[in-house]
Amino acid sequence: MTPEIPRKKTKKIRIGRVVIGGGMPIAVQSMTKCPTTSLKKLSSEIRLLEEAGCDIVRLGIPDLESARALRQIKKCTKMPLVADIHFDWRLAVESIKSGADKIRINPGNIGDGKKLKAVLAEASAASIPVRIGLNSGSLPKKYLLPGGGFTPESFAGCASDYIKLFESMDFTDIVISLKSTDIFMTYRAYRAMAEITRYPLHIGITESGFGTEGLVRSSIGIGLLLFEGIGDTIRVSLTDTSALEAEAGREILKTLNLSSGEPVLISCPTCARREMDVAELSRLAKKQLKGVKKGITFAVMGCSVNGPGEARHADYGVAGGKGKVVIFSRGSAVKTVEKKDIARELKKLVGEIKNE
Repeated sequence: MTPEIPRKKTKKIRIGRVVIGGGMPIAVQSMTKCPTTSLKKLSSEIRLLEEAGCDIVRLGIPDLESARALRQIKKCTKMPLVADIHFDWRLAVESIKSGADKIRINPGNIGDGKKLKAVLAEASAASIPVRIGLNSGSLPKKYLLPGGGFTPESFAGCASDYIKLFESMDFTDIVISLKSTDIFMTYRAYRAMAEITRYPLHIGITESGFGTEGLVRSSIGIGLLLFEGIGDTIRVSLTDTSALEAEAGREILKTLNLSSGEPVLISCPTCARREMDVAELSRLAKKQLKGVKKGITFAVMGCSVNGPGEARHADYGVAGGKGKVVIFSRGSAVKTVEKKDIARELKKLVGEIKNE
């Protein structure tokens, strides 16, 4: 049995219907890609995010119209909405008044202390948290080395100074993020931060990239931190759909056994022994398993010669044969069906799993 990963103890923070920190389940976040004012497109994207297993949605707020649009968006979803603010403190205030469940700001680009105090006062009155969201490309000069670089300690030190500033203004509903494109810098900065704070940490690799590059870079960077028990929320940042970000986040959590009550789909890489289209059947199985709220393992294997044996740890599975497909459980064949009937049989099997 895979041992549980001991998690760093952090403070509980409520974001709408989701609570993070304090040992609560790690929440998956994503950020919408379409304009926040495009309500029809945005509602559709948020719906797809929820289907993909996203827990918290972040929205870009570039102007007052976007901030005010939150009122209408809140009517379309129960998912927690985070308003992402850059530079203009008034957008943060307006977003809070419009019902944002959390605000993300970089205090260094908000302006003077009076503006920040106004934002925190509004957030406190609304009983919502604020994320101090730092990126390696926007650190204040005093935290940079003479050549313009920085260290993980100075990165974490900057966040620590902002925490003290927030606390001096009597605000403690804080979440921290310290993102870089460099996975090693990100890893070390979060490790340093975890030693000096008990506020929840939102982790991710910023600008991780497109396609395979982004998925691999994010998975390694986020996975390293989660394996050490660091992280209360995650976002896989991809040059791709927000739904794919959420799906990738869920898979990272499942792979590390940090997400319960969700099925894990495994499949063989195929070889010359393959007797069915494993990719096609895997897509079918993934579609059928959507909505299953059980922590089972489901295997799709290309041949019946050693498929059930290699996947004997799987709770359920299918393996290709000559014109037929074997349905098995824990390495033992349950029944053999014609290939042409596998879609119907798979749907039936998943239905039985849901009702167990």
